[in-house]
Amino acid sequence: MKMGKFQSVKAVVQNYFDALEKSTPETVVDVLRAHTSEDYLWRGVFPFREQRGAQAVADVFWSPLKQSLNRMQRRQDIFIAGVNELEGGTWVMSMGNFMSLFDADWLGIPRTRKIVNLRYAEFNCVENGKITKTGLFVDIIGLMVQAGVYPLPPSTGVYFNYPGPRAHDGLLYEDAPEEEGVATLALVNRMVDDLTALNESGAMGCPPEVLERTWSPDMLWYGPAGVGATYTIPRYQEQHQLPFRGSLGDKKFKGHVCRFAEGNFACFFGWPNLSNTPLGGWLGLPGGKVNAEMQVVDVYRREGDKLAENWVFIDLPYWLKQQGLDVLDRTQKILNP
Repeated sequence: MKMGKFQSVKAVVQNYFDALEKSTPETVVDVLRAHTSEDYLWRGVFPFREQRGAQAVADVFWSPLKQSLNRMQRRQDIFIAGVNELEGGTWVMSMGNFMSLFDADWLGIPRTRKIVNLRYAEFNCVENGKITKTGLFVDIIGLMVQAGVYPLPPSTGVYFNYPGPRAHDGLLYEDAPEEEGVATLALVNRMVDDLTALNESGAMGCPPEVLERTWSPDMLWYGPAGVGATYTIPRYQEQHQLPFRGSLGDKKFKGHVCRFAEGNFACFFGWPNLSNTPLGGWLGLPGGKVNAEMQVVDVYRREGDKLAENWVFIDLPYWLKQQGLDVLDRTQKILNP
């Protein structure tokens, strides 16, 4: 790979982002039509799910969001590109916050008229100068926290406005050397293989030495609102991994849609990534007999030969909806009857 291989696709996506930011609820459909393909496939969190074509994506997601989140800025922390190692194709991943004034209710979440930061991770596949596929994850429960209507019991970690990479080096507008991305992806895949072997063994716990093979002792894990963030291997195990592993049974890995790396950063998302059955306790909720799918995004930063930071999105409203709890509908009926 020579330097500059991904410059053109990065430009396509950045031009789209710039036009999107300048658009209004009425004109956003024109931006989508100009930058996406005829057969555009868009995947988003519950309640949006899969949409096809610019008109549907504008009607279902972007226009309502822009009506509620006024003067919205995309504040990127990570911007990388690469070839999807699973099925080819060139993808660009952007992660950060949509910062705005929350001026009108959205999804039944009451407006605050104050600044909010809606966490996002967005994957865009570019072919022939057009965006053909998108995976866009936003942390809706994180917005509910900021609006004062958190819908779940207290979380094991802590949710806050998470920082970007510690080294502030996540915006790869210039392509990184190929060998750096190869090393990052190999490390991530080694970590995934370790956890997959653990799942297949039926073990509910995880010896810390399994994590120590691939994670920095000072790992930072930024989980979705509902779970929260945690720091260091012991606290990560206490505040996320062991509650997750011990409270969810029948864990089955389903694969990923897209997985790639550039420089010290790697990312993937699945549709779904895995399925599991709650046994009771996770998120402070009782168990049940429903095997539910999870859609997850992971974004990683490598430091040397270890993973140092991990930003995670889980579509928890969708996971809960499959079990009969619609946190958005419940919130709307209670607060906006």
